[in-house]
Amino acid sequence: MKLVTVKQMQEIEKEADAGGLTFDQMMENAGQGLANVVLDLFVDEIEPEALGLVGPGNNGGDTLVTLTALVKEGWKAKAYLVKRKKDALVKQFVEAGGEVLSGDKAFEQLAEAIGNSDLLLDGILGTGVKLPLKKDIAELLAEVNDILDGLDEFPLVIAVDCPSGVDCDSGEAADETIVADITVTMAAVKQGLLKLPAFEYVGDLEVVDIGLPDDLASLKAIQTNVAEDGLISALLPDRPLDSHKGTFGGALIVAGSASYTGAAVLAGAAAYRAGAGLVTLAVPSNLHTALAGQIPEATWVLLPHEMGVISANASDVLAKKFERATALLLGPGLGTEDTTKEFVQNLITGKLTHKKSSARIGFLHEENKSEEADGTLPALVIDADGLTLLARIKDWHTALPAQVILTPHPGEMSTLTGLSKDEIQEDRQTIAGKYAKEWGHVVVLKGAFTVIASPDGRVTVIPVASPALARAGTGDVLAGLIVGLRAQGLDPFDAAVAGAWIHAQAGLYAADDLGTTASVMASDILNSIPDVLSDLE
Repeated sequence: MKLVTVKQMQEIEKEADAGGLTFDQMMENAGQGLANVVLDLFVDEIEPEALGLVGPGNNGGDTLVTLTALVKEGWKAKAYLVKRKKDALVKQFVEAGGEVLSGDKAFEQLAEAIGNSDLLLDGILGTGVKLPLKKDIAELLAEVNDILDGLDEFPLVIAVDCPSGVDCDSGEAADETIVADITVTMAAVKQGLLKLPAFEYVGDLEVVDIGLPDDLASLKAIQTNVAEDGLISALLPDRPLDSHKGTFGGALIVAGSASYTGAAVLAGAAAYRAGAGLVTLAVPSNLHTALAGQIPEATWVLLPHEMGVISANASDVLAKKFERATALLLGPGLGTEDTTKEFVQNLITGKLTHKKSSARIGFLHEENKSEEADGTLPALVIDADGLTLLARIKDWHTALPAQVILTPHPGEMSTLTGLSKDEIQEDRQTIAGKYAKEWGHVVVLKGAFTVIASPDGRVTVIPVASPALARAGTGDVLAGLIVGLRAQGLDPFDAAVAGAWIHAQAGLYAADDLGTTASVMASDILNSIPDVLSDLE
């Protein structure tokens, strides 16, 4: 699903119209597409009734086309016109058998119709609205909300293109905005729908096709997408029947310290849940006894430590394990002590004291492997304290191999860039995209609506904002998912997108299972990953 500004959407539609797909045909396609969504939702309903709140703009037209299509399918449908003249679309609706609420008692009829309806279509205001709302519109929306609040049984509320009262660029929302159960948006997601507070009014988000040709220059120029289940399903690797553990790669995870022992377990278990064939946890040696029983499937590398944190000379021990790993995660729970910073610096700058061999041996395809690795880093993911330590290394972004996946939250992004957190949060997509290009690495800017940006200009937004994910350890699970997918051969951008989407969905699943977001722990998210992956199959 493309993510666009209102201006970009207008340019796309204008180009399509110039190419022969008229505005009228786009409206017809949009309305019929919405009708198909509705018919799927109410497939078992007997004699359903719909009410449309029909404004003067294009989404009002979409609503009328939808209502007309529903009437032709046997629905009872009524339309309440808001500043809309009785145009050709209204005439078609009436001729099909629909009813327009009108006259002196139209508002009284509206209240009764809302109470009797199974479906309420909100098509009053479209993408061009600017706040504050005009007084008469604000009062109407408030009255509709009052009517809905007084009902014992609520109709399903579907916003047509966007909830009325939402600014589709800024994400601002009027207090009177009607909360939708579903927002069916046309052709592409408008960027304001994935911003707060607008997102609180959106409900579930669906996109319908309006017939746009794939070769439109203005459409092809859009490089920002919204992740959805079809995209993620297509990214996941096949799992053939004749597989062995080497088929699915090896994830080497450098994590943990005396103060953050659980990080390694969460990340390692998530990498396994993502499908990795073998997960090796490299931890300070003094943590092994406490951790080993918690994840019996893992193998272990015991690293030298100083007072429970990885010491500088651990890089040589770790490097001997590179040849058995297809991806390396560095960072969860490491701590930020100087000796660990030196360890990270030694890794990424190649300052290793062991003898280098001439070629790296492929993962798990030979039984007898030399303990003399070539020092070449596996595909790399850096998270958490790894990022904080990285920022203390001069010219770190050029010292890293190409296309490393970096997973900062806004605070870590501030440390890496020198920008304030407020500056970062003000325009997350732009900031993530700018630094992905500048650094040459994939940036996963975590938070509400996580942004994944590639150096080639592609950006994907995860359409989830939930306090279920706002808990210590959830970042370790995300990093583990990403490295597990990277280990299986997904390219950096795809691994980051798929990992972030699965992680977000697992948070929603966990909250649903527990009945509250307040009680969701990182381990609950971890345990929900199989359900998310099962639903993708």
